[in-house]
Amino acid sequence: MPIYAFACDACGHSFDRLQKLSDADPTECPACAAQGKVHRQLTAPQFRLAGGGWYETDFKKDGDKKRNLAGEGGEGAKPAADAKPAAKSEAAPAAKPAAS
Repeated sequence: MPIYAFACDACGHSFDRLQKLSDADPTECPACAAQGKVHRQLTAPQFRLAGGGWYETDFKKDGDKKRNLAGEGGEGAKPAADAKPAAKSEAAPAAKPAAS
């Protein structure tokens, strides 16, 4: 069950409540007993996803190749070690004039 944060507009009291998604939000403040002044607060998640990306599966056998789902060139994706930089296109050298 998720934990929700609530605040009372009447007295400013903040409190948390463990409740089901289907449960109704509280209407009475536990500190001042004001009716209809309690509202749900928007809170940040308590975890952060960090790293180079998500893999197709992290539970493959040792012989299987992992594939990065973040994609090449995406944020956090690292270029392959054997990747070669794009070759510059050079114009063909001009033909030497024939000696007369």
